[in-house]
Amino acid sequence: MTETADDLSAPLGQDKPRRKRRLRLPFSAMQLLAVLLGLFLLTFAGFAIFNKDPLGGEPMTRLAIRENGADKAPAEKPAAPADSKHETKEAPKQAAPGEQKTVTMIDGSTGARHDVVIGAGDATNKSEAAAASAPPPVMAGIDSKLLEKSRYGMIPVVSGDLKPFNVYAADADRAKAAKMPVVAIVIGGLGVGAAKTTDAIMKLPPAVTLAFTPYGADPGKLAERARAQRHEIFLQIPMEPYDFPDNDPGPQTLLTSLSPDQNMDRLYWHLSRMQGYAGIANFMGARFVATEPAMQPIIREAAKRGLGFFDDGSSPRSIASQAASSAAMPFGKGDIAIDAVPTPTEIDRALNKLESAARERGAAVGTASALPVSIDRISAWTKTLGDRGILLVPLTTAMLKSKSS
Repeated sequence: MTETADDLSAPLGQDKPRRKRRLRLPFSAMQLLAVLLGLFLLTFAGFAIFNKDPLGGEPMTRLAIRENGADKAPAEKPAAPADSKHETKEAPKQAAPGEQKTVTMIDGSTGARHDVVIGAGDATNKSEAAAASAPPPVMAGIDSKLLEKSRYGMIPVVSGDLKPFNVYAADADRAKAAKMPVVAIVIGGLGVGAAKTTDAIMKLPPAVTLAFTPYGADPGKLAERARAQRHEIFLQIPMEPYDFPDNDPGPQTLLTSLSPDQNMDRLYWHLSRMQGYAGIANFMGARFVATEPAMQPIIREAAKRGLGFFDDGSSPRSIASQAASSAAMPFGKGDIAIDAVPTPTEIDRALNKLESAARERGAAVGTASALPVSIDRISAWTKTLGDRGILLVPLTTAMLKSKSS
């Protein structure tokens, strides 16, 4: 009855309005997204809980060892942490007579790989394992009286009146150098990369000083070749920069967070990598060279061993000059970074500034890396330097002139 009345009262020509039925979906888009996210998190948690990797994905070193002619399964061990890179977690077992093991060590912070061959012998503690290989052989032309045995190998020492700084300084006309402006150039970062190191050795004049890092497959062999070509050499010691470990100089870096004894042990490791250097230099290290409690013991030890110290000039806060002066140690500092902008035009401009600095002060030192463009421009520049009244000298000669002036 009600329905009929409604029909009679409805306007002519219009249908009765009908109720709209809503389509109900089992899940809205947001609910579906929440379910998918939940499934992902559940899967991830299950992988983390039940995955049988106790190292949680940490970089690892695979160590393949052959014993008695039979292959054994590779042993896995975590890569070394950033502060003690290339230290194995446990000492390798003694090899059988005439047997060798090749260990690929992976730097935990940079991913850099370093193959080390370990011969027969005991590595009884972590420090020896960090040395990773047998002590480097003594290079040709080295005075045995100026060497002292350490647990890492032979390191420099004073013998009577003989000091490595004087004995291994390159020949130079110091009487002539005392009367005219002189320029010294130090090419750093050598030893890693045989091709670029060889280019620096062979293409640059002997008066150019070459600075080697302690790394590379055989830095001592390259340093020996440099000395055979009458180049003076320095050893670069990796030191802590301000942004360490994001910017990491390499294994056995000297750190402000370590004790003096720990840093001294690391210094000995570096000093043993090669021989025949007249002094040491910082490799990076803006924080370390500016931290007196860390720097002073290193300077005193190097001075005691008859070495000079070269500060590359990259840190305006460096206390190396004062520390070297108090230790009566030969000292030099870089004035201009020649290839800070590694283009021919900018390198030539930096070399012109170096000339001007030498005329103003009597001596100036430029630093550069072994980039092909740097070697080419420096080589061309040195050929006409004498015509402009400036003498190219080894770093030791410039250091001695600066000290006397």
